[in-house]
Amino acid sequence: MKKIKIANGIQIVDLALLAGDVLVVADFHIGYEEALTKQGVLIPRFQFKDTMDRLEKIFDFLGKQNKEIKTVVLNGDLKHEFGQISMQEWREALKVFDFLAEKCEKIVLIKGNHDTILGPIAEKRNLEVVDEFVVDVDDKSVLITHGHKLSETLNFNKCDTLIIAHEHPAVSLRESPDSVRTEKYKCFLRGNHKGKELIVQPSFCLVTEGTDVMKERLLSPYLQQDLSEFDCWVVSDRDVMYFGKIKNLI
Repeated sequence: MKKIKIANGIQIVDLALLAGDVLVVADFHIGYEEALTKQGVLIPRFQFKDTMDRLEKIFDFLGKQNKEIKTVVLNGDLKHEFGQISMQEWREALKVFDFLAEKCEKIVLIKGNHDTILGPIAEKRNLEVVDEFVVDVDDKSVLITHGHKLSETLNFNKCDTLIIAHEHPAVSLRESPDSVRTEKYKCFLRGNHKGKELIVQPSFCLVTEGTDVMKERLLSPYLQQDLSEFDCWVVSDRDVMYFGKIKNLI
């Protein structure tokens, strides 16, 4: 594991972003397996253990780098169910809060589109749910918001950089133009939105890779634009690699 610069003052650490002493992770979608079970789709329930193991490795790596994390921002869609709180969501969300409370001084919960009923869980640990959060890094203002709706706040007007999630960005790559076989990888994107630097982070949900930004319909209003000039960093189980502009990917 290593830190990869994606913008001034902001680094990629596996599936997380590090902005100063703030760690940003997104789209856990706790309860996804239980929701699939209700639909008659049975999959092994490995996600939570793997998620916690991956988080632990990130904090272990940062600890070895003598990097203290003061704030962890959960950038939306902590839970998966829209209209209720499942037993899996109650149980595992509280475990995430308790784990992070031992790693940082403050936990920020940003409301995602799946978090329509997040308040009761947050209240169990006296956490506040907000729509956005501002971090000052290297003399610039960074606005963190989930990305399912456009921000029209004063924070947006003042910020230099936006960090969003929601889209679960991924790309499908081939070994060569003639190759039939493709593999999909989670990825980070960096581009622009209305003159502001825009960073899109992948999901921490380990059941699926996400949405292929080169082929599939995108939902975030921030990404209703030509993405060909966006830069792409691919995340594998072992490394993070810069792959250049989306227009050059094969």
